[in-house]
Amino acid sequence: MSGIGSRLRQERERLGLSQKAFGEIGGVEANAQGKYESGDRAPKADYLSRVAERGVDVLYVLTGGRTPTLVDNLSSSEEKVLGSYRTLRKEDQEAIRQLTTTLAEAIASYGSKGRRDPHDR
Repeated sequence: MSGIGSRLRQERERLGLSQKAFGEIGGVEANAQGKYESGDRAPKADYLSRVAERGVDVLYVLTGGRTPTLVDNLSSSEEKVLGSYRTLRKEDQEAIRQLTTTLAEAIASYGSKGRRDPHDR
């Protein structure tokens, strides 16, 4: 498995997605996704752009170096959430990632129709 393929797989697993679901995000079939991850085929720019929109660290995939993140922009509640997350065991962190990914996907598929403004309560 190539470095790029291995890192792409790590990013997919970090996001808690199957090859099929991840391939759909990138606009490719599951077999193409498998070939990217095994190093048999190189992902194209349009694919990388689409998966980046869903949270993939493309710099990491291509170079092995993580994209620096600015923690200066975090709100105090986000800092608390991140701090708490970092104290968790790896298994618990994975459960949180899966939960938030599932929740975000459900919200995205639900869309804005029928949603109430939380301030209207």
